[in-house]
Amino acid sequence: MELRPYIEPNLETAKKRYPEILKLILDYTAHVDLSGDEDSTAYQKLQSTLHQITQKDISQFNMEWWEEEGAEVLAFRIALPDPEKVNHLTPEELEEIIFRIENPVIINKDWEEQTFEEQFSLYLDEYYRRFLQLNGY
Repeated sequence: MELRPYIEPNLETAKKRYPEILKLILDYTAHVDLSGDEDSTAYQKLQSTLHQITQKDISQFNMEWWEEEGAEVLAFRIALPDPEKVNHLTPEELEEIIFRIENPVIINKDWEEQTFEEQFSLYLDEYYRRFLQLNGY
């Protein structure tokens, strides 16, 4: 089932933002590896720049990505616009969202052969969970 466009994750915007966000994260990591960031100046600059790009509260993300899912997934999560509140969610839409959370799409191709949407389809569960929470579910 297709969801209304404003319920679906905005992958087009994420795709546009992603390269710059990934580069910023990798540059920050390289800076820390070479010079450290004892006073968190570089980290604060990174947070500010990412906020300017996305208008998101970047403090919700762990920039120590190497301990979690990797720089690519972190960049995707930051690049993906937040879900929106909707006035009415149909039972069918709710069912579809729950289905998508519980049944992520697994792509059987090498990473390089996948489209942007395919590469990150496994990581949309967090988006849908936030969508449900925002909309009172």
